[in-house]
Amino acid sequence: QVSRDSNGLPAVSFEFNLRGARRFGRLTSELSEDTKQGKLRRLAIVLDGIVQSAPVVQNKITSQGIITQRHGFNPKEAADLALMLRSGALPVPLEIVEERTVGPTLGKDSVEQGIRATLIGGALVVGFMAIYYLLAGLIANFALCLNLIIIMGGLSYFQATLTLPGIAGIILTIGIAVDANVLIFERMREEFAIGKPMKAAIRAGYQKAFLTIIDANVTTLITAFILYYFGSGPVRGFAVTLSIGIIASMFTALVVTRLIFDLLALNPKFKRLPMLQFIKQPAINFVSKRRGAYLVSIIIMAIGLVAFFSKGEEGFGIKKNFGIDFNEGTIQQLMFENPVGVDQIRQSLRDIGLGDSLIQQFGDNNKEVIIRTYSKVDREITEKLKTDFIDNRFEVLRVERVGPSVGRELTKKTFIALALALGAICLYISWRFEFRFAVAAIVALVHDCLITIGAFSLAGREISLPVVAALLTIIGYSLNDTIVVFDRIREDLKIMKKKSYEEIINISINQTLSRTLLTSLTTLLVVSTIFFFGGEVINDFAYALLIGVMVGTYSSIFVASPILVEWHHRAGRG
Repeated sequence: QVSRDSNGLPAVSFEFNLRGARRFGRLTSELSEDTKQGKLRRLAIVLDGIVQSAPVVQNKITSQGIITQRHGFNPKEAADLALMLRSGALPVPLEIVEERTVGPTLGKDSVEQGIRATLIGGALVVGFMAIYYLLAGLIANFALCLNLIIIMGGLSYFQATLTLPGIAGIILTIGIAVDANVLIFERMREEFAIGKPMKAAIRAGYQKAFLTIIDANVTTLITAFILYYFGSGPVRGFAVTLSIGIIASMFTALVVTRLIFDLLALNPKFKRLPMLQFIKQPAINFVSKRRGAYLVSIIIMAIGLVAFFSKGEEGFGIKKNFGIDFNEGTIQQLMFENPVGVDQIRQSLRDIGLGDSLIQQFGDNNKEVIIRTYSKVDREITEKLKTDFIDNRFEVLRVERVGPSVGRELTKKTFIALALALGAICLYISWRFEFRFAVAAIVALVHDCLITIGAFSLAGREISLPVVAALLTIIGYSLNDTIVVFDRIREDLKIMKKKSYEEIINISINQTLSRTLLTSLTTLLVVSTIFFFGGEVINDFAYALLIGVMVGTYSSIFVASPILVEWHHRAGRG
């Protein structure tokens, strides 16, 4: 192990068992005698035929010893040498536990589809903001473009590879980047409505939106950091992109747009900031409908859980719900020259005992097929299909093989990541608000995740690593929505002393309804482009986000906030 010499410099220490101590003692006794007589004797450390180090034997060494250098090892050298001595002599068989291959055709198509989805999603959001918020929308669009430039610069700085989930992260960032601007603009609209002049309205709008933006984005950052720490390559790429995007969006919304508005306000002719308004002062009694909403949620969750546990026969269907990331198995994506039927492929696979494989047909003219098996037999499948479809050649677009040890490790990491995300969020909200707010938010998050997982089972889709990334993103997004409402509740509780608790929560939900719906709309615009134009590889990821965004919007209004009312009533009754 790495240790320190008498001068406090890095060194490598080692110790022997009884047998090793006797043998090494005899050897070093002879060598050290030569060294003392002026004839330096070295003991070489050799790995793969290369001398890694050759220290001089100075004394007889029995139970333990230390390897030093005159001027000390640097920490990396000491760590490398210790690692070689620990494991270099052990026979280590090589077993491929995880292998993912993407063919050139699929890779090129995926990149093109990802870029196309990014352009379409960005154009939809830019167009909407420009139409709805007019001049303010153009300023937000400028900030959005700057946000994308910062993301690209950040990825270059960290030497991050832009994977397809990374592109999805950029698309999602586009959707949520406008949220901060929407918050600010809606606050400014309220200030204009009570007659404040331009400069005062701008200042008040940013001041009142500041803490809400910070709270909402910090909770999303928590999930992104946990996702990065526990995720693998592509999932980490998504987490990096999302983290950079969140930080960049806070900077552009709070600093860049504020600077532009302040410069415009210096012009005495700039007295108005016209905006469209689809929802004007709603007064819907959401809280009174909470019992009906609870019933709807329970029914939907029950249907989803029944579908989840009844899928397949193994382990109450649990195994069948998860993709090969969490099970030993293989995914192959093939493209045939001519259309091919699922029954034909299944008959071919039945001859080699794989008739129960999951076979999915998609693409233009039913030429593309995905085959999922719970064993690593991709080569056997390929050879069998080549023999049976000799007149219908095919190209292997993608192969993913995962061993059982990797599946177990990913399952463990996934549950730890979800638990840590919920725990960290609970602590943060308890610190920023109150414990009851944290409980309400966690219940809403669990509600959103359960409905999304149930929707996957009902749609016959499998839960993979990118889907876990989507679930954590849903947690961040739903929390973002919920915290905006909670922040307004906290504000209204301080100023509306004469109204009942239920009335205050209802007013707060209505006050933030416009922002909630606008943010959901812009996010759905870009998530929909991933779903429809992003390609097969991230289609499950997009499906999870699509369901999650809609459910998250619903839960922030009908689940999280009404739970505060229930808590208040029960606390009042002791």
